[in-house]
Amino acid sequence: MRRAKIIGFISIKGGVGKTTTVANLGFILANEFKKKVLVVDGNFSGPNLALHFGFTKPIHTLHDVLDGKVPLQKAIYEHSSGLHILPSSLLGTNVNSSKFHQYIASLRGYYDLILIDSSPSLNQEMLATIMASDELFVLTTPDYVTLASTLHAIKVARQKRTYISGIILNKVRGKRFELGLEEVQDATKVPVVSVLYDDESVMRALARGKPVSSFYQKAGVSLEYKKLAAALIGERYLDKKWYSKLKGLFSKKLTQDEINRAIVMVSHY
Repeated sequence: MRRAKIIGFISIKGGVGKTTTVANLGFILANEFKKKVLVVDGNFSGPNLALHFGFTKPIHTLHDVLDGKVPLQKAIYEHSSGLHILPSSLLGTNVNSSKFHQYIASLRGYYDLILIDSSPSLNQEMLATIMASDELFVLTTPDYVTLASTLHAIKVARQKRTYISGIILNKVRGKRFELGLEEVQDATKVPVVSVLYDDESVMRALARGKPVSSFYQKAGVSLEYKKLAAALIGERYLDKKWYSKLKGLFSKKLTQDEINRAIVMVSHY
C-alpha cells in the first residue's frame, strides 16, 4: 500500500530555480526510478510548473478544485514519462488555500512521492505548502541578497515546525565572489544537499517544453538532479559514464554535499 511522502520546495525569492528543480526531480523519479510521482503547482498567483512539460492549456486546474468547481482527480494529468501533474491556472484569480493541505493529504495512497512547488513570496500560498509538507527543501543562490531571503524562509518553516531536510544551492558559477557551501551552511545551520552549477542547457530544454534531465540527460546539472532524486528514495545514484568511474578511482574523498545527501538517503531508507 502506498503512502506518499509529501515534499515541499520553498524560497522567498523568484528566479532561484525552484520550479525547475521540482520538474526535474519529478521527471527523474518517475522516468528513471519508476516511482509513482505527483508534482503540484502550489504557486497559485504565478504558476508555471506545467510549462516545464510543454503543458499550456489544462482544462481544469488546482484553482478549480480549491474553488469547489471540480473534484481533485479531474485536475490531475499524466505526462508521457508516467509523471502526474496537478497544475494551477495561468490566469487564475485569488483562491482560498486553507484546504490545500487536506486535498494533498488525500492523495497519499495513490503515490510514492508528492512534490510541491511553492510560491516565491512569503504569503498564504507559501504557508500552504509548508503546512501540507512532511519535509522541505529550501532553494538559494550563492549571493548575500538571496541568502537573506533564505534565512527568512527557514525561520518561517521552523516556526510552523515543518522539518527542513536541506538546502539546494543553485546557479553556482564557481566564482571567487560567490558564497561557498560552508558559508551557506554556517549562516543557515542547515546542510547543503546539492550544488547545482549554472547551465544554459536548462533554458534550452525549457524552450522546448522539457525538463533538462529529459532533453540533456548527460548534462552535469542533470546528473546532480539524479543524485538528489535517488537520495529522496533512500538510494545512491551511480553514474555509469566511464570518465566518472575513472575519476572515482582516483578520488575516494566525499564532498560535503555528498555527505549531506547520504544523510538524506538514510532518512528516506
